[in-house]
Amino acid sequence: MKNTKGNPPASPRGEPAGGKKEGKKESQGFPQGFVSILADEVAKTLAKMPRFKHSKRKSNSPKKKIENPIFLDTSAIIDGRIFEVIALGVFTGTFVVLESILLELKHIADSQDMVKRVRGRKGLDFLEKLKKGKRNKFMILQDSEDSKNKEVDEKLIIASKNNKGRIITCDYNLEKKATISGILAINVNTLANHLKITAVPGETLHISILHKGKEITQGVGYLDDGTMLVVESASEDLGHMVDVVVSRVIQTTAGRILFAKKI
Repeated sequence: MKNTKGNPPASPRGEPAGGKKEGKKESQGFPQGFVSILADEVAKTLAKMPRFKHSKRKSNSPKKKIENPIFLDTSAIIDGRIFEVIALGVFTGTFVVLESILLELKHIADSQDMVKRVRGRKGLDFLEKLKKGKRNKFMILQDSEDSKNKEVDEKLIIASKNNKGRIITCDYNLEKKATISGILAINVNTLANHLKITAVPGETLHISILHKGKEITQGVGYLDDGTMLVVESASEDLGHMVDVVVSRVIQTTAGRILFAKKI
């Protein structure tokens, strides 16, 4: 039959011939740019989540700087004298103990040798008191990656250099090695010698004779700071106070020894 109305012939499915299907697809699909906008919104939402914010901050944040670090060596910890100086408030800064030194101290505290065991445990007690004290800052520091498989002294020097800190020790060799590496090392023994009472030949003292000396006629006494005083012809004055005059002073690696004569 002819189409008398002049309309285009119908397709086999009843759609007008030459009709466009694109209009139908566009009406059922997403608007242009919708997927891009959705992706941006999802990214913004994830960025606001605490887990993602924390991980981003952790990766970009710089390493926290230790305020004026003072590194304690094992020898100084078990010696114990430095903690009395710390209690006076002489030092300012953060006292730092490496994990390797803490482990070394634990081994000493677990030693079969009774003397070592007692000193090791006292050292741990000193650190515990320092940690609980409110006057000073204290922290345990992990050994750095570049100090693995090295000796404890080397780890201490590397940590001090990396953090621009100082070392407190009783070890003469560590003191010299640190000094060569450009690090300030404070030897407790040297500090104690500098703080001892200064006595010069001709000075008079009043002292108690506690025991005999190497010579039969010698008597030995001690000043308040522990300085030994050897008195000639004082072996018979054990347990008595005597007046003496200093005759000479000898400097040794262990400190000063005074020699005197009774007045």
